[in-house]
Amino acid sequence: MNERAKDEMILFAGNSNPALARAVATELGIPLGDALVRTFSDGEIQVEITENVRGGDVFLLQSTCTPGNNNIMELLLMLDALKRASAKRITAVVPYYGYARQDRKVAPRVPISAKLVADLITTAGASRILTVDLHAGQIQGFFNIPVDNLFGTTVLLPYVRERVAGEKVAIVSPDAGGVERARAFARRMDATLAIIDKRRPRANEIAEMRIIGDVEDRWAILVDDMIDTAGTIVAGTDALISAGAKRVLACCTHAVLSGPAVERIAKSAIEELVVTDTVPLRDEAKDLKKIHVRSVAKLLAEAIRRTHNEESISSLFDS
Repeated sequence: MNERAKDEMILFAGNSNPALARAVATELGIPLGDALVRTFSDGEIQVEITENVRGGDVFLLQSTCTPGNNNIMELLLMLDALKRASAKRITAVVPYYGYARQDRKVAPRVPISAKLVADLITTAGASRILTVDLHAGQIQGFFNIPVDNLFGTTVLLPYVRERVAGEKVAIVSPDAGGVERARAFARRMDATLAIIDKRRPRANEIAEMRIIGDVEDRWAILVDDMIDTAGTIVAGTDALISAGAKRVLACCTHAVLSGPAVERIAKSAIEELVVTDTVPLRDEAKDLKKIHVRSVAKLLAEAIRRTHNEESISSLFDS
């Protein structure tokens, strides 16, 4: 069993995104902490922290992506184990915060799942949360502990700017809810802003789409926080092409890409889809050449380093 110095920075990870965890550890110049996270034959998860963390400043990296329920349970059990092992402070590093789309009551008898998950994480032992691009910024208020919500734009923007250098560009929000994100992107790109007005009859179904703004003879860059089934982004691409856009590039922080998403993107007129590694790509997505991945490892590592050193991380919020 490894002996740790008091207040030492220690990084642990669950099984949700091992590649990102290793990359963050490399950026920090530290090894990943020793922990066993296994599943019994009946599906129950077993966690054992196999090194001393007493008095340590612990960071636990775990995205709550697919399989979301298993990954959330891993996160909760690891938090509880670290708390019971007397870690001084435990920061839950959750690059992708699942259940974030269930952030309010949209019908009389439904849960506010994003709030429930926040309560579970806090009760399990997290002292603070570090995440990237919450689906709704107001979710920070669901926690009674500090929340640092970083922006994937800081990783996506430099690549996109270089990709369309010298072109006339329109930044496009796929819906009204994403206008603030698209406007910030457009301001830093010195580009015009457009919005797709859509009528969605039910979840994961797209109806009529109208383009508000000028996209004719421009590169249209669709900007969103996540892409799930890709129905919105593909239908939006078709609408932009019909409105005269020269080419369409899409970017998002969280490449959830569930169900038919990869097939839809492959068949679409999207020139390139730029994403981050907050969520590990499915195998079929890795084989699709039009998907380009930018890593948030350096961003997370710097936020972890500053948190550990009790330094300000406000400059990292500048998208």
